[in-house]
Amino acid sequence: MKPIKAGLLGIGTVGAGTFNVLQRNQDDIRRRAGRGIEIAMVAARNVERAARIVGGQCRVVADPFKVVDDPEIDIVVELIGGYELPYELVMRAIANGKHVVTANKALLALHGNEIFAAAQEKGVMVAFEAAVAGGVPIIKALREGLTANRIESVAGIINGTTNFILSEMREKGLDFATVLKQAQELGYAEADPTFDIEGVDAAHKLTIMSAIAFGIPVQFDKAYVEGISKLQAVDIRYAEQLGYRIKLLGIARRATVDGVEGIELRVHPTLIPAARLIANVEGAMNAVLVQADAVGSTLYYGKGAGAEPTASAVIADLVDVTRLATVDPYCRVPHLAFQPGEMVDLPILPMAEITSSYYLRVYVNDQLGVMADLTRILADAGISIDAVLQKEPGGQARTDIIIITHQTREKNVDAAIAKIEQLETVVGTVTRIRLESLS
Repeated sequence: MKPIKAGLLGIGTVGAGTFNVLQRNQDDIRRRAGRGIEIAMVAARNVERAARIVGGQCRVVADPFKVVDDPEIDIVVELIGGYELPYELVMRAIANGKHVVTANKALLALHGNEIFAAAQEKGVMVAFEAAVAGGVPIIKALREGLTANRIESVAGIINGTTNFILSEMREKGLDFATVLKQAQELGYAEADPTFDIEGVDAAHKLTIMSAIAFGIPVQFDKAYVEGISKLQAVDIRYAEQLGYRIKLLGIARRATVDGVEGIELRVHPTLIPAARLIANVEGAMNAVLVQADAVGSTLYYGKGAGAEPTASAVIADLVDVTRLATVDPYCRVPHLAFQPGEMVDLPILPMAEITSSYYLRVYVNDQLGVMADLTRILADAGISIDAVLQKEPGGQARTDIIIITHQTREKNVDAAIAKIEQLETVVGTVTRIRLESLS
């Protein structure tokens, strides 16, 4: 059978990795796919560099629209990144009847609903395993491996940059700014790391996973996003003393509030018990924990970025598309796991209504009655205390009081913090970090 022809949009780190792995393992890939997969055309801004990478084995062009409009190209592989141009290219490829493979989580988080609807109407596939957690096959697990289950929650360390920073802060006791600079020097963080450290990248990925897990539309604009840039080394140290690790966690969870079912969709620093496997994921690695009714807990772990781990996921998608290219569209696995007509519009819960436990650090003047005031305010807000760590002043006039609460509504904690910060004995603002047992 003739090889299926793919066109590559972008040949940066992931694009070059995809080309090289496909060339290196082409025999095994052909045996798995049932026919060869050939990169027939590459679009790149730097044509000379791209030509060196492909070594004359395919055409190289500067204009990506030449790839999506070429009648010989069966699959378009979008590895450019960003929003506007990739959206145009992907929609044009779909209109031209071409299948699409993409690693672009931002594109799908913002425009996934339109892209999947267009692909459904045209009878083509959009595959995106590489868009979440690099080489970790979490999309396939959620969409296919767990299809018998009602998925209750997804919780993931899905940004390697932030996990590296938090690991270094914990192990070496360094502050955030110092470790961020190291991460940039080592290539783990971009020159502008905003998307990573402020949680946006993780929220893009969580949005995609939530749609597949619960059969809801892609709704990035409703996600709560909080990064790690304000996290202090002292809180990482206190968390460790209390038996917890702090991770930037993406959480999507079914929840019922006042009798109405909804979905929690949030990214923020989170205390996790140190005994949990996911709490021990260090460095730039990724991990996703899925809770489902039939199978229970499953954990997916591996490299979330890099040329060849991400290329592995891109090529897995290419193989899937190759196998199913001639299959009746109604017999394929739906893009978001559920049949398009069976998606539900469960509300995304506002943060005020989510339920969690909390770590509160209060910096106070060391004087009588402080602890009594704090416990009274928490009790009045309906918040019970699980643990307290009070640091000895060591001759200083001020000290930290750390409180771990039992589960409560976020709005209760908001109200309590507002009252605590009004106390004359409290200095500055209260540090609040959410805590998840993940049991």
